[in-house]
Amino acid sequence: MPHYLFQENQALVIVDCQNDFADPNGSLYVKGGEEIAVAINEIVIEAGRRGVPVFYTQDWHPDSTPHFEKDGGIWPVHCVMGTWGAEIHPALAVEGPVVRKGANGEDGYSGFTMRDPESGEEQPTELAALLTKASPSELVVCGLALDYCVKATALDGLRLGWKVSVPLALTAAVGLNPGDGDRSITELNAAGANVV
Repeated sequence: MPHYLFQENQALVIVDCQNDFADPNGSLYVKGGEEIAVAINEIVIEAGRRGVPVFYTQDWHPDSTPHFEKDGGIWPVHCVMGTWGAEIHPALAVEGPVVRKGANGEDGYSGFTMRDPESGEEQPTELAALLTKASPSELVVCGLALDYCVKATALDGLRLGWKVSVPLALTAAVGLNPGDGDRSITELNAAGANVV
């Protein structure tokens, strides 16, 4: 299992580790997602031992949204609120607050912001407020998928003033286009994230 040595004043942010992404029967399965869920659970246990706060994000979509291919977007239907696919993967213990995103049809990828798919207007989720209350100086961002929601959450964390680490053993790319994972790593490094 991957080992992550937490540093002082860190918080763990687990992005969208849900059945539709992490289970082979999920509608938007990320290859290796089930192993990622198990590995993340190991560091959740470690975080608990070290007193590191843990936060989760959860895609939580309505039946129809411009985010979905059937409604004009690019993605298959996934993480519809209240369904098996939207549930956090059972291998992963939930040991902190869960921030849901997309309930009103928004299509933002970041755990920090949601974007109206028609107007493009962004609004914050509660994640930044929860983290500010916990007052970490650095975020450890992991989960699914590297090239979309993990990357966007990490970049927003940097933009909002936190140091950010992304352990590659605890994430994987969906790879809608060839090379998306590698390009994401390059973008994260360029933005100042510690990709480990």
